[in-house]
Amino acid sequence: MKFAFPGHLLRRLVLMIGGEAIQSGFHFALNLALLHVLSAQGYGIFAIAMVMGGVGLSYIRSLTAVPASIWMGKSTNRAGVDAHDVTFGGAAVVVASIMGTATALLMLVWGDAGSIAAGCFVGAWSLRSHMRTAFFARRQQMVVSISDFAFTVAGAAMTALAIWTAPNVLQMVFYALAAANLIGIAVLARLAPRPLRLSFRAPVRRRYAKLWRQLRWSGFSATTTNIQGQCLALLVAGIAGPAAYAPIAAVLVLFAPLRIVSLAFVNMLQPELAKLMANNEIRRVWMHAKLWSLVMGLGSLVYGAGILFVLPTIKSQALADASVSVIGLLAVANFIPIMLYIMPRIVLEILGEFRVVAFITTAGAVVGLALIAILLAVASPSWSLAGAAVSETVVLVASWYFAHRHMLALERGTLDSGALDSGDSRHDSKPKSWRRPAPAPLATGKR
Repeated sequence: MKFAFPGHLLRRLVLMIGGEAIQSGFHFALNLALLHVLSAQGYGIFAIAMVMGGVGLSYIRSLTAVPASIWMGKSTNRAGVDAHDVTFGGAAVVVASIMGTATALLMLVWGDAGSIAAGCFVGAWSLRSHMRTAFFARRQQMVVSISDFAFTVAGAAMTALAIWTAPNVLQMVFYALAAANLIGIAVLARLAPRPLRLSFRAPVRRRYAKLWRQLRWSGFSATTTNIQGQCLALLVAGIAGPAAYAPIAAVLVLFAPLRIVSLAFVNMLQPELAKLMANNEIRRVWMHAKLWSLVMGLGSLVYGAGILFVLPTIKSQALADASVSVIGLLAVANFIPIMLYIMPRIVLEILGEFRVVAFITTAGAVVGLALIAILLAVASPSWSLAGAAVSETVVLVASWYFAHRHMLALERGTLDSGALDSGDSRHDSKPKSWRRPAPAPLATGKR
């Protein structure tokens, strides 16, 4: 079977990464600026707020954005696309509000005056993330890129003004970030080809409830993913304080562009692979998974080497007395597995195997929590990254194992079905999956 390099996907990826790159550059520059302005305590609190933003994005991704992208991609008519868009859009507002409130309460625990501002920032960021994914599912990449540009310009201008003039820099930076995200949302709404709809009426709630049987596993997976991925920050900050987490956060933020690129890959490939899977093109889906994993793995290795080269040149009070080289090496050991398990996870989500994803992330979370807690007890906070790296490696191995197992079962089932169609009754067309197939996704008929 010949496999042509997907040039159209590469062009879409370049367009998507363009928008992601300017956001990443803005966040990167902001972090570097705050490293030289805030104390270790202040930068630690800012880093925890960013972690809470990441938690919000993961819940948005699992409960609204990814399901919307998958089911909108599988819909065969505009009515189905619109119905799923409205359903998951309302859910996104609820999830974003919950995450904003949780962030504000957490900031109050540390007595930070910018708790409300931090909550507004996380809530607006989460909501904009869902809207971006929904627009990608509608093939509106250019609109998203314009919105990203507006967010970046507004955010850069307002945060610069806050850093130079505000008496409470951290609080005003949070407000500036919240306002910039709202501007990005407003641009999306203004440039949308059709008016955006938001509804919490009973039919919309019932439609979401019908999907909850599958989404509950996605929500559970998001919880275990956050435990597995964010337990490092929360344990270090909770046990040793925000100042102890500051040097780790200062190094990890240098790897933020890799997360941005990975998100671009997800937004690009999830709808595309969902359509291929709906057409039963199993081999093409698996080839895409292996090809793009190779690209992301090599890219993350090269990027990590570059960070290790420039890391010693960065001077900041947040990095004082920290083992920067150790933190850098362990950070590379964390991010390479992350980039390598993105594709098998996309495959499992497209197959509706949210329970499998939950199992994988639970295993990673258990390993990570145990190792990080042990390392915090016997070594400096920097070495806790080693526990997180082992956790990510567990997720990497398990993701590829289960994705390969399910795809192999589906491929065998397709071949057996073809044999049955040709009159060979000796084969069983039912895929030999390790569990019963997930319920069929909601099919919305024409209006």
